[in-house]
Amino acid sequence: MAAEDGTILIGKSATKFERLILRLANRHGLVTGATGTGKTVTLQKLAEGFSDAGVPVFTADIKGDLAGIGAMGNALPPFVNRAKEIGVEYRAGQYPVVFWDLFGEQGHPVRATVAEMGPLLLSRLLELNEVQEGVLNILFRYADEQGLLLLDLKDLRALLQELGTNKDLQAELQAAYGNVSPASVGAIQRQLLTLENQGGARFFGEPALDIHDFMRLDEDGRGHVNVLAAEKLMQSPRLYATFLLWLLSELFETLPEVGDPEKPKLVFFFDEAHLLFENAPPALLESIEQVVRLIRSKGVGVYFVTQNPLDVPDKVGAQLGNRVQHALRAFTPREQKAVRAAAETFRPNPNLKTAEVITQLGVGEALVSVLEGKGAPSMVERTLIAPPGGRVGPLTAAERQALLRESPFRTKYTETIDRESAFELLAQRAEEAAKAASGGGGLLGSVLGGILGGGAAPAPGRRAGGRQPQSMTEKIVTSAARSVATSVGRQIGTAIVRGVLGSLLGGRR
Repeated sequence: MAAEDGTILIGKSATKFERLILRLANRHGLVTGATGTGKTVTLQKLAEGFSDAGVPVFTADIKGDLAGIGAMGNALPPFVNRAKEIGVEYRAGQYPVVFWDLFGEQGHPVRATVAEMGPLLLSRLLELNEVQEGVLNILFRYADEQGLLLLDLKDLRALLQELGTNKDLQAELQAAYGNVSPASVGAIQRQLLTLENQGGARFFGEPALDIHDFMRLDEDGRGHVNVLAAEKLMQSPRLYATFLLWLLSELFETLPEVGDPEKPKLVFFFDEAHLLFENAPPALLESIEQVVRLIRSKGVGVYFVTQNPLDVPDKVGAQLGNRVQHALRAFTPREQKAVRAAAETFRPNPNLKTAEVITQLGVGEALVSVLEGKGAPSMVERTLIAPPGGRVGPLTAAERQALLRESPFRTKYTETIDRESAFELLAQRAEEAAKAASGGGGLLGSVLGGILGGGAAPAPGRRAGGRQPQSMTEKIVTSAARSVATSVGRQIGTAIVRGVLGSLLGGRR
């Protein structure tokens, strides 16, 4: 429960209650510890505290046991005893939860267009090498110039097929942008097929996610807790990590500058954070570091959750001011190194031998250091974590479906929209070229004339691969209206993004 003085209770140390100060919560944080030491319960406690304070939360549910936050807590003896031990009253609660799912099975579908994902993130998702990534960048530029909307994977596949089979087009693009080899195009096509076989095609398309839907309050002023069902998603860890990085980039691009507000506009928990950094190229790591540093000014707090503090690069870790360290094992040399590294990140407490305590912590205990005063970290304290009020554990299928029926987004994202885009335009141009050829014109010349010369120019200031206003259905109108309503914030954010982060944050201008 959030205190009236603008803090969130974390737990109690030997001398005082340990509280997270809301106005410093956008300075980011780190929750680490070995499996089974209580990280998920700590995450739930923090999420509940933010919700009570009117701060929306986004978090992934890796094992399915975080969903219980949407059900009334049960006064289990361990939780009641822990509350009594630290001197607070145990209060069961139920929190406003919205479930999301890339596969649309255990939550509302989450979609993005290919253009919004952008070539850099898409290259990481497809595990492309540097040469193949260069070809993908050329492909996006060509789509821009030809007015070809890249909305779903069939649009990208159609464009790849055109590029792979049209030698004159290859020569034209090679002269303008550099080498475009059929071998690279074929490699991208094979990786695209692998992604589709893993179910990744469901993520691309429309209606695309409105990031503001993550930032709502309920009728009581509590922040919605947005829970991403990730049990199935974790079978494709690269898709999981790339999706969450895309969400961060969307938040950065969309939200206006607010400086340091009295409380965050949104708190983003990045569970299994090691997946974000594993095998990431240096350029991407640098971009991630800059996103984490800059997104604070948008009022977004990012909290990484992982087993080992060494999972987070030093440049990113240096920006994580609020820390909760659960127990670590120290049997192997790497584990011993992790313990020492974790101990060195805390402000020393003369009454604690931090490195020793880390290996002695019990379940539900942690070393806690939070920012205080003018932003300096507090001395590390051994802390008993307060029990959460919501249920700790999974929901039944019936309970989840009941919450989905009550969701404010129960119909908004259900039906897929498939409007005219690159796939349809290329098919139409090929048909027109075939008709022209049958009337006496050369097939190759007609195809090239239709593709290279017949594309509609993008509207000024808009990327051709992005969303455009439509009036086909009410949903399309709604989606377009939302894009217009947020355009001012996006233009301001994107001006910074293009200068600092290149093409990391998607495909819009």
